[in-house]
Amino acid sequence: MADSGPKSRIILQQCLSARLQTQPKTVNSEAKFVEIGPGLIVYVCFLKGATEDILDKIVKSITTAKLSEIEEDGKRVSVLDQPGDILIIPQATLGGVLKGKVMQYHRNIDKETGLKLYSKFVELCGSFVMDNSKSKECDKTVKFGTYGNRQVFNCVTNGPYSHVLEI
Repeated sequence: MADSGPKSRIILQQCLSARLQTQPKTVNSEAKFVEIGPGLIVYVCFLKGATEDILDKIVKSITTAKLSEIEEDGKRVSVLDQPGDILIIPQATLGGVLKGKVMQYHRNIDKETGLKLYSKFVELCGSFVMDNSKSKECDKTVKFGTYGNRQVFNCVTNGPYSHVLEI
């Protein structure tokens, strides 16, 4: 019998700006970062049983959900409807389950499959945003973190405005 539970867990967070370290400083090179201005941060974790079949649904859900408020009238719009960037951050800890006093990550997908899904997800998200942005005059970007690495992260928000999706 197939597990009917979620195959991914995603947190969406509005931001005024965000900066993510994608490569730490080494003896031979400076640290590398990606940055966005106003937009949407997408934390994503793939769970056991996840396949490429869910990626289109995730991309459409995160880009078309009407979460962002337009200041003039209070109307909510999607990230596609406004100027704004997307920052995708791999977040394996979203798959954790508290057992007693210890977090366990037995529900997470294996690292190799997770990397493949994450890479494909980033690619699909970038293509979808470029093809469907309603603010064509804006230079909308999709930036992303490095799968499998710890990453230093800074974010400025205009309120704790987070949403959890399980797909």
